[in-house]
Amino acid sequence: MKNNKILVTGGAGYIGSHVARQLGLAGEDLVTLDNLSTGFEAAVTTGTFIAGDTGDAALLERIFSEHKIDTVMHFAAHTVVPESVSDPLKYYRNNTASSRTLLEASASHGVRNFVFSSTAAVYGIPAGGQASEESPTQPINPYGTSKLMTEWMLRDLSAAGGPRYVALRYFNVAGCEPGGSIGQSTPKATLLVKVACEAATGRRPGVSIFGTDFPTPDGTGLRDYIHVEDLATAHLDALRYLRKGGESTVLNCGYGHGYSVRDVLAAVEKASGSPLKIREEARRAGDPPELIAVADRIRKILGWTPKYNDLDTIVRTSLEWERKIAARDPSAYWAA
Repeated sequence: MKNNKILVTGGAGYIGSHVARQLGLAGEDLVTLDNLSTGFEAAVTTGTFIAGDTGDAALLERIFSEHKIDTVMHFAAHTVVPESVSDPLKYYRNNTASSRTLLEASASHGVRNFVFSSTAAVYGIPAGGQASEESPTQPINPYGTSKLMTEWMLRDLSAAGGPRYVALRYFNVAGCEPGGSIGQSTPKATLLVKVACEAATGRRPGVSIFGTDFPTPDGTGLRDYIHVEDLATAHLDALRYLRKGGESTVLNCGYGHGYSVRDVLAAVEKASGSPLKIREEARRAGDPPELIAVADRIRKILGWTPKYNDLDTIVRTSLEWERKIAARDPSAYWAA
């Protein structure tokens, strides 16, 4: 059911654009706000686009005053973990302080529903490598902490009469829209699937494995990779849940099983038909051997049913988009 407008912050970025596309197909009326620091206006396929910063209180006041917004989906954030360690205040400014400004505007204009893009980084290094929503939140970097602080603000604001919310804690997001209409074009990306697909198309000289001596079946890290289209569907499910009066909640977004770094690289080689140039390097500080979602709760509460729970599908859709970028296909977009 269509209920007024939805403000999508960071909707020109990788995940936000995939969610916005699905919202548009569902007939929702969107306003997308993005400063285009890592996003692309060409990725905005529906609704009204506004170039600007989520932390700009005057701009938010104008947006909320001019548009009847009852729901906010908040994706705008910096997301590179090593950068958060070297420049923590950048992350607290954008991910935490700007989120506070957005929450204040949302509350003052009577926003009813808030869906927040959170992260499994809030768990740090969970015991046994698996994290449920009840696992302790012990982030080991400013990125995870900056997101957790926004979760806390949402919790406290909701308890004080603010919007009800769903905070979705993403595990390793990968893949692209299967039809090739939009994709992941983040400059200087650090996510393994994209990096490997860039290497497969000649846009990187190779790919590194950081750590080959973990206590895992093949010695490399295990991660829960979730296709971006399934993740986007979870946001629409969260919106329906809130509109039906659902209580505020926090949910893991993952499939509940993992693939190793070597599994991913083998899948990219299979899809591309060519070997990758692979470098084996030392472990990076803070990398857990295993990080897998306990993901029963999202299925139970939202009725979420993933459709792309397959590594080959994740890799194939990523590689198809990278090939479009490598060929400078005018239907794609990329950083100059």
